[in-house]
Amino acid sequence: MLIGDLTTSGAMPAAEMLLKFAGQRQKIIAHNMANIDTPNFQPKNVDPKGFQKMLGDAIDLRRKKTGGAFGVLEWKETREIRRVGRFGGAGMDFELRPTTSGGGILHHDRNDRDLERMMQEMVENATAYRVAADLLRTQRSQLRNAIAQRVV
Repeated sequence: MLIGDLTTSGAMPAAEMLLKFAGQRQKIIAHNMANIDTPNFQPKNVDPKGFQKMLGDAIDLRRKKTGGAFGVLEWKETREIRRVGRFGGAGMDFELRPTTSGGGILHHDRNDRDLERMMQEMVENATAYRVAADLLRTQRSQLRNAIAQRVV
């Protein structure tokens, strides 16, 4: 078994993608909050359900191809998630392309803001980030212990 097989096994690739997604989305949410009083500002966002579906489809495809939890996640671009960098391989990166969220109340300064919704999105996103980071930390720690032949 090669190192590449170890880093693309189990939940590690999915957790890495979730960590990247949540980190990039946190920047979008923070930008929205920083501009909450800016006239004519239209907040942007990325739909987490769209990311979850894309990731779920990639996991299902990996299961069909390999018969288990090993291999690179081959995911398809969406309107809000685009590939960045080289194509192929486990190191595939992506960027988020947020869209105007809309749906809120347009205030007198033509700003579509909803502080409570932004705070809820920030907390949910931070929780997803923390879960992914903890999962990756645990898996990488187990991998280091196995390589070092340490019994814990």
